[in-house]
Amino acid sequence: MKTLFNTGNAAITEGAIWAGCQVFAGYPITPGTEIAENMSRRLPEVGGYYIQAEDETASLHICAGASLGGLKSMTATSGPGFVLYADPYGWAIGCEIPVVVVNAQRVGPVSGITGAPGQGEFYFSRYPTHGGNFETIVLAPNSSQEAFNMTLEAFRLAERFRTPVTILADQLVADGWESFQLPETPEELASLGLGVVPRLVHPGPDFYPPSDAIDIPPVVLGRGTGAAASDWTPTEEGYDTEEIEPQMWHAHRLVHKILQHRELIDRHEAYFLEDSPPLVLVSYGSPSRVVRSAVRQARAEGLAVGAIRLQSLWPFQDALFHPKTIHLVVELNTDGQLVREVARAAKGETHFWGRCGELPGVSELLVVIRDILSGQAPRSMPGQWEAW
Repeated sequence: MKTLFNTGNAAITEGAIWAGCQVFAGYPITPGTEIAENMSRRLPEVGGYYIQAEDETASLHICAGASLGGLKSMTATSGPGFVLYADPYGWAIGCEIPVVVVNAQRVGPVSGITGAPGQGEFYFSRYPTHGGNFETIVLAPNSSQEAFNMTLEAFRLAERFRTPVTILADQLVADGWESFQLPETPEELASLGLGVVPRLVHPGPDFYPPSDAIDIPPVVLGRGTGAAASDWTPTEEGYDTEEIEPQMWHAHRLVHKILQHRELIDRHEAYFLEDSPPLVLVSYGSPSRVVRSAVRQARAEGLAVGAIRLQSLWPFQDALFHPKTIHLVVELNTDGQLVREVARAAKGETHFWGRCGELPGVSELLVVIRDILSGQAPRSMPGQWEAW
């Protein structure tokens, strides 16, 4: 095992290489450009292919095509490019194509500020394309080490579930420099609790059976099946149809192959919940690091507070939230996105702290914690808080 001091983008690159990624297609966009730069250097060293696409839409289409040809693939972007992925996302979801998509969120709307972190694509990562009738898998690292680990996990889940898997990072995770462990042998990789699922091939002649089973290898066109990778509803044999019954089975499979096996996906960390504190802070990504420090300080002051950090965002982990608990959700936005899901799931008192472009301070969160626990209306930054 060796220790590197580098960015989250570098960690994502090395995770993809370890996972067996053979194709990267991308278009430059801050703060995700460094992933493309690193992959352009690293992939040729391991016999892979780097492709500079003409735009983001082409990037994900290329990755889906490479995966259909039997090669593991990945692309990376930021918010403005993530929007342009909508059409190829639909193809990859509907045709059940394994591919990994990295989104390093920056503050918006639209192009926003390239060097400031944001968390504005929480819902868009759940609904990245048109038509509905599907579930998505979304992971959210908060450090370089997790960026490495979750990239490997994203490839593993993509293969097992035959679907795109999104890594929803943010600018601070992508650009931030810190140490992470990089294994040098399969045994060292296993010591981190990580593994690699090899690319296998669905033998055909069916496209996919009408089943919510996982661990059915993905289709590789020209090997075992004669089906086309179309954006139309497929029959069990993989050909276009206008019939409702195949559509029902197809939609059932896209939804329930994920929901019925979510124990393989759901991930979270909990802090100081053993004594069931009345107030729990909820966050993901970079803000979760400040939240953890704030909760530790609050506990040192004798305040009854805990925290939940979501490491997987979708499917949403409703069971973590309870109506008798007060929740304070901390996000890098001002409209409040994660908070809406927490409020829906908890069906109890829920508060929101949100700001664009920069992390909260520990002292700011401590003021709010004290206010809520004392039964006062939380003091706010004018125009920012509780506006969701």
